[in-house]
Amino acid sequence: MNELILIKNGEIALKGLNRNRFEDILVKNIRWRLKDLGAFSIQVLQSTIYVLPKEPEYFDFDEAIDRVEKIFGIAGISRALVVEKTIDALCKEAPAYLSPQLSEAKTFKVETKRADKHFPLLSPEISARVGGAILSAFPRLKVDVHQPDIVVRVEIREQGAYIHAGQIPGAGGMPVSSSGRALLLISGGIDSPVAAYMMAKRGVSISAIHFESPPYTSERALQKVETLCEKLTPYTGRIPFFRVPFTEIQEQIRIHCPEELFTVIMRRMMMKVAEKIAEKEKIRTLVTGESLAQVASQTLDALHCTDAATPLLVLRPLIGMDKTEIISIARKIDTFETSILPYEDCCTVFTPKHPKTKPVLSAVEKGEAAFDFTPLIEKAVAETEFKMIR
Repeated sequence: MNELILIKNGEIALKGLNRNRFEDILVKNIRWRLKDLGAFSIQVLQSTIYVLPKEPEYFDFDEAIDRVEKIFGIAGISRALVVEKTIDALCKEAPAYLSPQLSEAKTFKVETKRADKHFPLLSPEISARVGGAILSAFPRLKVDVHQPDIVVRVEIREQGAYIHAGQIPGAGGMPVSSSGRALLLISGGIDSPVAAYMMAKRGVSISAIHFESPPYTSERALQKVETLCEKLTPYTGRIPFFRVPFTEIQEQIRIHCPEELFTVIMRRMMMKVAEKIAEKEKIRTLVTGESLAQVASQTLDALHCTDAATPLLVLRPLIGMDKTEIISIARKIDTFETSILPYEDCCTVFTPKHPKTKPVLSAVEKGEAAFDFTPLIEKAVAETEFKMIR
């Protein structure tokens, strides 16, 4: 049986003269995700990507489709049978190939896409002939053109004819790395992994930076964050991960800075450290999981003070989302249960009793100036540890 996977492009089809660049990136991402499932080739024709296993009988189609479903830039995926481009072959192979699905259905219809206009029959004629063959093989079935249990799809293209039972929705968005790179501040909570997912969906290649504060935070808290990154890699690809020692900076904030400004000054210190790491990596954008008004450090005034700490672009893909929406995505991408494990992160260390919800930048900068943090920032950057999470 000669099977393949048909992958339909999403937004890439709208890219005009730049389309080839986006398709090349998407093909590279597909190839990387499927590389350990067996030998295959990839062709791109007429807005469709063809994944052609060299030994289909040994290729794990179910696992391949599960992985491809998580690759951004794809509108739809189909597992299809390649048949001889004749009406007799279509009528013979369709009932046999789709027997498992047809056996469980009560109604069906056939839809034909005839991209090869040299094929001697028109689309309605092809659908009628194939539908007749299916009814002969499964006489209990009925045709329902409005809400069938199964839609049998026939595609007649220049390079061949294909039969499949519909399309699985793809992840949508743009291919990862087609929109540049960004450094994600990841805490271990619910929000930041979702922010990574949302940015990857828009084609951004994600690196991650995590701030730890031993002995106030534990090794289990670090492992939790690394696990979250591992859960993200089916969507983001591999994640360069930076682990920053942050204890000394936080302790000096507690000693020297006004208590009500602890949180916003801590966020500014994180931005300053992240900026240094980003510059080394030639990254010009930071990403956070902040959502407007979710906590005291995420008011408009607090965010303004935080952004003023760095000249880098700071993106907040969750800014207009409520917690219910964020949790829904976290469950979808399987990060929620890990995120709620009860291991403290550095954001909960030295939390003020009454944080300032409307901080003024001049007051924040004055409070911050009570201590020269520059040497500690440089030390934290120098002691940052790196690993690649795949």
